[in-house]
Amino acid sequence: MFATLSDRLTSTFKNLRSKGRLSEADIDATVREIRRALLDADVAVPVVRQFTGAVRERALSAEVSGALNPAQQVVKIVNDELVTILGGANRPLTLAKNPPTVILLAGLQGAGKTTLAGKLALHLKGQGHTPMLVAADLQRPNAVTQLQVVGERAGVPVFAPHPGNQGSEQDVVVGADPVAVAREGLATAKARQHDVLIVDTAGRLGVDAELMRQAADIRDAVDPDEILFVIDAMIGQDAVATATAFADGVGFTGVVLSKLDGDARGGAALSVASVTGRPILFASTGEKLTDFEVFHPDRMASRILDMGDVLTLIEQAERAFDAEQAEQMAGKLASGEGFTLADFLQQMQQLKNMGSMKKMLGMLPGMGQMREAIESFDEREVDRVEAMIRSMTPAERDNPKIINGSRRARIAAGSGMQVSDVNGLLERFAAAQKMMQQMARGGGMPVPGMGNLPGTGRKGRGRTAPSKKVKGKSGNPAKRAAQERAAADRAAGIAPAAPAAKGSAFGIGGPAPQQQDAFDPSSIEDLQKFLGR
Repeated sequence: MFATLSDRLTSTFKNLRSKGRLSEADIDATVREIRRALLDADVAVPVVRQFTGAVRERALSAEVSGALNPAQQVVKIVNDELVTILGGANRPLTLAKNPPTVILLAGLQGAGKTTLAGKLALHLKGQGHTPMLVAADLQRPNAVTQLQVVGERAGVPVFAPHPGNQGSEQDVVVGADPVAVAREGLATAKARQHDVLIVDTAGRLGVDAELMRQAADIRDAVDPDEILFVIDAMIGQDAVATATAFADGVGFTGVVLSKLDGDARGGAALSVASVTGRPILFASTGEKLTDFEVFHPDRMASRILDMGDVLTLIEQAERAFDAEQAEQMAGKLASGEGFTLADFLQQMQQLKNMGSMKKMLGMLPGMGQMREAIESFDEREVDRVEAMIRSMTPAERDNPKIINGSRRARIAAGSGMQVSDVNGLLERFAAAQKMMQQMARGGGMPVPGMGNLPGTGRKGRGRTAPSKKVKGKSGNPAKRAAQERAAADRAAGIAPAAPAAKGSAFGIGGPAPQQQDAFDPSSIEDLQKFLGR
């Protein structure tokens, strides 16, 4: 969503790092680039003026002129102002003292209210609440059916006494009263002891006075604790006019951004909180019911400035990973032994529960510079690796060394892959297993083509013990005969001859010369015959 804005701001700050001191001209040029970046992102013009004015005023003050690193100080100022226009601190939902807590969803047509109702219900269910959905959207075709499907997927009951519009072209359904449905839903929630009631209303335009009046009647009937304005994050500067119309006609206490995973410029997210004065509470980041997160202004500002969002990544990991299994796996990694393909498969499954790999990589600091590599990452590669591991037997997962050629062909056929893919998986796993074993022993990180770095690894701590040779008969006939004679001498009690000391090829440090026979002068005459003399 904020890729273009993030790239523009990052390139702007990069030009400041080479400057030891910032002049007024440097600050004006930086503010000018920030203004252009925000306008290109469809941020509302009043918000841009307020933002750039605050940044310029603080950048010219003493907090930058006296700083050791002015460029970093300017980045901090921009980050603080981004947090301010995004709403400041995060505000949780307001829960009623006497349940049920009533949450009313309102917004434009096509903003994604029905799907977001299921996401919010699943989110609250995970926190220990017992939510119920009310299908008060009787105008859009098949809206009631969609909410029932979403509620079934989320495992949340849906109160839908009226089928609503079943696909007819008429806008008004005979006998449909959204206000009565909402009132009956509140009574049912109290009777069934549900502590949260989420009312899904029909989409309406700000210029439609009749529908806006109907939304106000639903509000008066259920007296909601929270009125959440669901806004499409891709509509740009028009979000300001829409939010203002809803604030005047119905009123709302919080904002929910939907479709935040789109490729639009995202100006609505930076405008609506500042213009309406209402905080952004949640954000929808995908099509799945689990693609839903609490909106933190400081974390979103960090994402825009390419500083990552490690806290959200940690929270997702805590929800996806089992604490006991993670502790057992940490013990295996620390010992360097016992880590098998079955453990690797278990880790991959828990990693998939966290969501998209691209989104997780995007939460790491500095990943904006690797955006093209992240976008080209194939999410299906994880599924292919999982298919190959699942095609193995339990014995093969525990001991990959037994996987020979025929087994590799069977695994490739069972997973729909090639034998080369299986070979690559086993090679990567063997390298990872070796690296973990070396790190567990306190060795250094292996460098390809260089072995261990000096002073690291097992060889750095001392000399290795020489390998023991297996005793047995030699394959050389002469050597085998010598071994048999030595064995016979030992059996007869004859002491073996002392072995000759080892020396160099040039005789240095070699054995003492043995006594030779007397020199025969006739040998010279025989030698002269061969020399032709």
